[in-house]
Amino acid sequence: MTDSLSKMAKIQEICLFLLLAFSIGRVSEARSAIGVYELKKGNFSVKLTNYGAIVVSVFLPDRNGKLDDVVLGFDSIEDYKNDTAYFGAIVGRVANRIKGAQFILNGKKYKLVPNEGNNMLHGGPKGFSDVVWQVESYNTDSHITFTYNSTNGEEGFPGDLRVSVTYMLINTNQFSIIMRATPLSKATPVNLASHTYWNLAGHSSGDVFSHQVQLLADKITPIDNELIPTGDILPVKGTPYDFLHIREVKSKFHELPNGYDINYVLKYEGDGHFHKAAVVYESKSGRKMELWTNQPGLQFYTSNLIGTVKGKGGVTYNNYDAICLETQGFPDAVNHPHFPSQIVKPGERGAGDDITRAKIGIQGI
Repeated sequence: MTDSLSKMAKIQEICLFLLLAFSIGRVSEARSAIGVYELKKGNFSVKLTNYGAIVVSVFLPDRNGKLDDVVLGFDSIEDYKNDTAYFGAIVGRVANRIKGAQFILNGKKYKLVPNEGNNMLHGGPKGFSDVVWQVESYNTDSHITFTYNSTNGEEGFPGDLRVSVTYMLINTNQFSIIMRATPLSKATPVNLASHTYWNLAGHSSGDVFSHQVQLLADKITPIDNELIPTGDILPVKGTPYDFLHIREVKSKFHELPNGYDINYVLKYEGDGHFHKAAVVYESKSGRKMELWTNQPGLQFYTSNLIGTVKGKGGVTYNNYDAICLETQGFPDAVNHPHFPSQIVKPGERGAGDDITRAKIGIQGI
């Protein structure tokens, strides 16, 4: 299994597909100025900004036709600039944590810029979530593409890297996020992730304890007290991490000290095809989301560290008010050779596109 995962995770082009029930709207002239862009079709809409390539809002109806925004976020760009929770952002160059903010590649030690104690989280103090992306292409009926050129030495990482993120309407009730990263000068680790906070009852509805979740993964990478993987890969059976059968988030929550924040080892055959990774259902609204991916890992996070934050419309967000489902390579893979590799090299195509897609709608999708 490890060999197939390693083959899967050698990423040259990282593609993230999210199929939702949304919409597409208007066009902006500015390419590098910070703006907000809407994709809209029917009663489904998504708003995005090129600051951090962030998903600002996702509106869709419940079973009674009532529209709600189902992602947490802010009303202003300034709030996103001061955000420490990565609401809706694309995170990288390497998502999740790197122990000691360092790694060795081709015999050379690279010292990164720590931003969580001695460790690096989501690419450092100024990762991809905190930069202005260029608007490369925008068609109100189909897509928007953001690009960013990450330079050699940025946050300590080696090599120039060209990154693009395309938010694209595919079909009715289908929306995708396609992420690609191309190394230009040196081998470098790459692990991009979409850090969207989901609450299918609506962003202002409070905790997600009653959300029902299924995670199609029978193993996890356990963590130490700094949330860094120990290097082990352990089965979930008989633990509170077992979501192989759909159940409410709260059902075993009391067995954990701080909630869920751990990487799941997804079931893969290494064939590059989509595999269902997760299902989330909220009974009051009737909304359901399915997540499909060909990536090896999935970070399940119950927003344990939000604290108290003033969000959209003056709503106060608190811990446990959302779920994050971050498809990814394994955390700290650069320091665990037996984890799927995240190293990409110039001129070398990866084992295939890294693709994740989610579909969101009313029960029965």
